[in-house]
This record gives sequence, C-alpha cells and structure tokens, in this order.
Amino acid sequence: MIDDFKESTGAALRLTSLAAAAGFALFVTASFLCAALFVFVLQKYGAIAACLAGAGVFFVVTLIAAAYYVMRKNQLRARAEEAAREAARSAKSTARNMLADPMLLTVGLQVVRALGVKKLIPILAIGGLALGFMMSRGASAADDEADAPAE
Repeated sequence: MIDDFKESTGAALRLTSLAAAAGFALFVTASFLCAALFVFVLQKYGAIAACLAGAGVFFVVTLIAAAYYVMRKNQLRARAEEAAREAARSAKSTARNMLADPMLLTVGLQVVRALGVKKLIPILAIGGLALGFMMSRGASAADDEADAPAE
C-alpha cells in the first residue's frame, strides 16, 4: 500500500514537472512570437503603431481571460447554491424521517415519563432559545458572506 502511494506520488510529481516545463516552453515561444510581431510591425509601420498593436493583442487576451474568469465564477456560484439547496432538502427529509421513526418517538415518551412534564418544559424552553440563537447566528453569517465583495 505504501509502495503504491510512493509510485502514485512520484508519477504525479513527474507529470507536474513535465507540465511546468511545457508551460515554460509555451511562455518562451509566445515571447519570441510577440517580439517577432513587434519587430515586423516596427519595421513596416513605425514605433507607435508597433506599440499599439502589441497593446491591442494583450488587451484582447486580457478580455478573453476576464470573460472566462467571470463565466467560471458564475458556474461555481451556481454549483454552490445548488449544493446548498440539496443539503437543505436532505436535512429536511432526514428530520422528517427521524420524527416518523417509532423508536425515536418511544424514546421521547420515555424521557417525558422519566423527567416529568413540569421538569421538561424549562429544558425545552432553554433548548428553543439556544436553537434560536444558533439560527440567527447562522443567518447573520450567511448575510455577511453575501455582502462580502467577490474576489
């Protein structure tokens, strides 16, 4: 098992270093292509046109990257909201299943018999207050996250 872990870690490290080398080579290639384009435009149209052409190319690349970032961020937000809705549905169905469980109801009745109704009412009131505080704290934390600026 440890040998498998070592092999998979080694393979992942080799693949990562290979990907880093390929990324660096792509960066160098893009740099030389940009330099060649700059020199070509410089000789053909002059310095100002070459600078503006280079700025235009990088501006278009920046716009594409920004559009991809915004699109990806919206996808992740939609996935997170869907996961939260699914978790809420799951929690509600779990609570319903627990309340429908005859064993849980039997245990609840035995607790009421053992403690007595007069002793149980203050315990339930304190539990209700604690639940209310927890719910309000959770709601305020969710509001703070919604009001926070996006990164």
